[in-house]
Amino acid sequence: QVQLVESGGGLVQTGGSLRLSCAASGRPFGSYAMGWFRQPAGKEREFVAAINWSGFSRAYANSVKGRFTISRDNAKNSVYLQMASLKPEDTAHYYCAAGPGTASDSTRDYSHWGQGTQVTVSS
Repeated sequence: QVQLVESGGGLVQTGGSLRLSCAASGRPFGSYAMGWFRQPAGKEREFVAAINWSGFSRAYANSVKGRFTISRDNAKNSVYLQMASLKPEDTAHYYCAAGPGTASDSTRDYSHWGQGTQVTVSS
């Protein structure tokens, strides 16, 4: 089992930046692909970014490409999402997820989920 705890969310103005962190405990973190997903209020959960176990393979949703960067530190059992040039449409609850496969954009490929952290971007 892997337990995931997100942090770093908050309220930020349009154009601002935030860095989300996800701390993992339990089974060896380095064996998992990690993903970030988000769920705006009243909408479906959507893919944001993913990274494979080594960090060499990354994937991004088109809506965040060039603005968000996913990274991981296996020595610290952590994955990060650096968000820049934030827009009001980035407002959502952001979730960290772990899965045994590759850097996937599908929720079905992730077996462990955190409780999430809220990001609100004001206009």
